Amino acid sequence: MKATVNPWTTSSLTLALAGIIIAGIGLYFIALRPPLLPEDVRYMNLSVAELEAVGPRFAMWLTQVFRVLGGYALATGVLLVALAITAFRARHPVAVAGALVGGASSIGLMSVVNFTIGSDFRWPLFACAMVWAVSLIAYGLESSRNDNR
Repeated sequence: MKATVNPWTTSSLTLALAGIIIAGIGLYFIALRPPLLPEDVRYMNLSVAELEAVGPRFAMWLTQVFRVLGGYALATGVLLVALAITAFRARHPVAVAGALVGGASSIGLMSVVNFTIGSDFRWPLFACAMVWAVSLIAYGLESSRNDNR
């Protein structure tokens, strides 16, 4: 017996897009992000002498930290895509909980922290978080439409 496949909905497409974006952020952190961005130095308010004193060791350590962070972001993005393609698309209620908690604790928290520290990337990350939020809003609207039928 073949499983019934639900059509792609706005909610599942936008959740998959959010997952792709988060996975992309993860790849950036793994492969491209420098240990310190100008905004990091601004936030830490370090002098040139202070930064030079710890710079090389600090940079090597941060490179590893960002690789780990990137791996988690990549994993979260891949899992959100898988969720969008399967359980979220099939309208399993537990999938909404997974998308809510997964998105809030990943791109949602990243966006909030970037606003807190005054990051140069706060608005692009906020836009990414909005893609995730739109998927949940669309899911709710789709559910209410289906309930009214």
